[in-house]
Amino acid sequence: MKTMYGRQFATMVGMVLLSFLLLGASFATLSYQYTIREKKDTLERNAKYIAQFTSDSVNTVGELVWQTPAFQSYLSSVAQVSDTHVLVATPEGTILYATQGDSELSQMQYAPLSQIMVDQITSGTFVGVTDLGGLYAEARYLVGLPITSDTGFLQGLVVVSCSASNISGMWQDLFSILLVTTLAVVLIAAIISSVTSMRQSQPIKEIAAAARQFGLGQLDVRVDVGSRRDEVGELAEAFNTMAESLSRSEQQRAEFIANVSHELKTPMTTIAGFADGILDGTIPADQERHYLGIISSETRRLSRLVRSMLDLSRLQSDERCAQQQFDISETLVRTLVALEGKVNGKNLEVDAQLPDEPVPVWGDQDAITQVCYNLLDNAIKFSKADGVLGIGVSVKGAKATIAISNQGSTIPPEELSLIFDRFHKTDHSRSADRDGVGLGLYIVKTILNSHKETIHCTSEDGVTKFVFTLTRA
Repeated sequence: MKTMYGRQFATMVGMVLLSFLLLGASFATLSYQYTIREKKDTLERNAKYIAQFTSDSVNTVGELVWQTPAFQSYLSSVAQVSDTHVLVATPEGTILYATQGDSELSQMQYAPLSQIMVDQITSGTFVGVTDLGGLYAEARYLVGLPITSDTGFLQGLVVVSCSASNISGMWQDLFSILLVTTLAVVLIAAIISSVTSMRQSQPIKEIAAAARQFGLGQLDVRVDVGSRRDEVGELAEAFNTMAESLSRSEQQRAEFIANVSHELKTPMTTIAGFADGILDGTIPADQERHYLGIISSETRRLSRLVRSMLDLSRLQSDERCAQQQFDISETLVRTLVALEGKVNGKNLEVDAQLPDEPVPVWGDQDAITQVCYNLLDNAIKFSKADGVLGIGVSVKGAKATIAISNQGSTIPPEELSLIFDRFHKTDHSRSADRDGVGLGLYIVKTILNSHKETIHCTSEDGVTKFVFTLTRA
């Protein structure tokens, strides 16, 4: 059974059958033992009464007491009331009188009992199932006791028997009840299993169908979870989440290709146009140097774009970042010093809020240096002239928080969640910047993600601030 329904049905039926088998076997064994014990106690009790009555009668009447009507009437009454056969025999095992209650068993009179049975009775008690060597047509359950006088003298033997078919009949009735109950429970289990299995397997079938459609490129397919809140519902929700993620990834991939094509097309068109103009003489000789400078600038821009894409590819391929201990305050200051020329070019005032003591953190120092460089370069680039460039490091718990801010144009709120996307630029003034390729903040986000750290941006009242965290060493 390869389907979920088949496996669940087989499991449920197997458990039901096994449970009923164990319970039935236990109940039948206990019932059989109880019935046998009750039957044995009843036969022994009747045999004791008869033995005691016979002993008293022998002491009163004599050894031929078995021939008296009163004795025979008493044995017949006991046999009839208890639905048993009563046999009285000599100490040697010769049957003197036998009755089944409503009539005598004359065919058994003077028939001998087996020596083994006689020996067991005389030594105490005989309990067993036998046909008395063919005296009975079928085996019967027998209990035999000795008849003794008050002085312990053996006066005879008494045997009380009942039909063994009563016990086998009980077993048959018990088996019938067990069989009918088992079939009823299996039928109910089959119905319940069918309903539950169909309900459980339907979302899985939908997920399988959606996965096949995904394989054919239909990324807008989703599984209807409905009101399910069980494990299958969680699986369907997880599938929908995965599908949404794959759909976004595919959309981002298409946008990335489009953005790369656009970013490459613009400088290449400029380079080709100006180069052709110089070659065919459209551009005057006295202006060639100017346009060669533009070609050189666009070539360097292409080089930066390719280098940034290579860095991004390397960062995305690295599953783990190198862990080393370094001072984030020192790293931030060194990076700012490297950008001193750009800071002075805009006449920016630096507001440094740094602790007096070193702030050691864990991470890849080269990668975090690139984060600091990209954020500082971005802040300087979009700062207004004579503005304030802020840097700060603070400590809280197990984290160090680094903040970089600048004064300039406010980023619209709807753009804040998009600034870390590849090739995203928030406005025309930023798009007009010829030095940027739109990958700086995306690289920052990628590096911090590899460190399992966070970064967020706020922009209001002309102040834009980037804040990211690192784990303290």
